[in-house]
Amino acid sequence: MNVFELLVDLHRKNPRQGPGSTEVTQKAIGLTGLEGRKDLSIADIGCGTGGQTLTLAQNLDGHITAVDLFPEFLAELFSRAKNEGVDHRISTLRASMEELPFQSEEFDLIWSEGAIYLMGFEKGIRSWKKYLKPGGIIAVSDIIWLTETRPGDLEEFWMEECPEIDTSEAKLDVLTRQGYIPLGHFVLPEECWIENYYLPLKSSYAGFLERQNHSKSARDLVNQDVEEYEMYLKNKDYYSYGFYIAKKV
Repeated sequence: MNVFELLVDLHRKNPRQGPGSTEVTQKAIGLTGLEGRKDLSIADIGCGTGGQTLTLAQNLDGHITAVDLFPEFLAELFSRAKNEGVDHRISTLRASMEELPFQSEEFDLIWSEGAIYLMGFEKGIRSWKKYLKPGGIIAVSDIIWLTETRPGDLEEFWMEECPEIDTSEAKLDVLTRQGYIPLGHFVLPEECWIENYYLPLKSSYAGFLERQNHSKSARDLVNQDVEEYEMYLKNKDYYSYGFYIAKKV
């Protein structure tokens, strides 16, 4: 298996592929001002297995196009949507976030939790803007610094992994520069990382390694995740995810 196939196998049964929670998604929905609106058109880009997609379907009146590159994640999402009775509100689409087949001004709301870093924050919000209706809303979460200074090795690690990591103030400046009016933002709490992401991921290691016959590549991937978790525990005062909700001008 290549690294992408290993990542999919490790993560596909987990409710989330990054930090987050139902409560955080609901809080961000509240900041959109779209609750109570009817027949919304929504895109959830980089949806993974759809933890936030289900919350969107349960809290907003409309149809969601859930987009991900990996069909295994989309299959898990749709299975969960059926179990929750919201499958009629969700369509899945296998596509790259950089090559989306959408029409201009198609959506009332574009959502993306913990995925825009793959494309780059500024490039993402600039590229996706054309798919929003006038006055449409974008809601994205992305990794941020919580402090102006941090340990050098930590900064080096995250600058390599996510070159656009920055402070909340800088993210808000990018949104304004790209033609959005910020409506609200907040920092994800610690439990979004530990209880909702790292611990469920940790519980999947044994089954993953068994499926992969304890191959070196599989062990290396697990060790990498363990090291990232330990780094978070040591440095959680320096970084987190920020959630940003803004309106297209």
